[in-house]
Amino acid sequence: MKKNFFKLLTAVVLSSAIFVACNNDEKKTTEETTTPVEEPKMETPKDVVDIAIGSTDHTTLVSAVTAAGLVETLKGAGPFTIFAPTNAAFAALPAGTVESLLTPEKKADLTSILTYHVVAGNVMAADLTDGQKVKTLQGAELTVSIKDGKVMINGANVTAADLKGSNGVIHVIDAVLMPGK
Repeated sequence: MKKNFFKLLTAVVLSSAIFVACNNDEKKTTEETTTPVEEPKMETPKDVVDIAIGSTDHTTLVSAVTAAGLVETLKGAGPFTIFAPTNAAFAALPAGTVESLLTPEKKADLTSILTYHVVAGNVMAADLTDGQKVKTLQGAELTVSIKDGKVMINGANVTAADLKGSNGVIHVIDAVLMPGK
């Protein structure tokens, strides 16, 4: 009888141990499945300023926009179309021009030049026609010319078109546009 009682007690202890072990595994599985899964982060679309900032070929333009105090404006709702000169375009200006324009005393001139590169609205390359005039934020007009599929703005070649941002579009150009006096 003692032997049977011991076997029974052993069976109960083992059964309890197995039950508890299975129950713990089940609990872990439940906890694992209810652990909050981190949702993928949605990347906010870049505005036209962020696109320029992300380009190693537009560091001079970004410096100029910053010096002119136009960052906040160009990060606004827009839409804006920007004809963005490359670093090489700025480097082609006469020696000392860029450095001079970046001084506080020349802020008005710099602002005039930069706003001459900006048109209100989303002007996509396909919307441009030969001979078209587009009014800039500076107040003057730019002339579009298209020859053999090549688009030019006031004689500057468009080297990359339709870089879309959340508040406009950028067309990269190979020259700095200077407003007439």
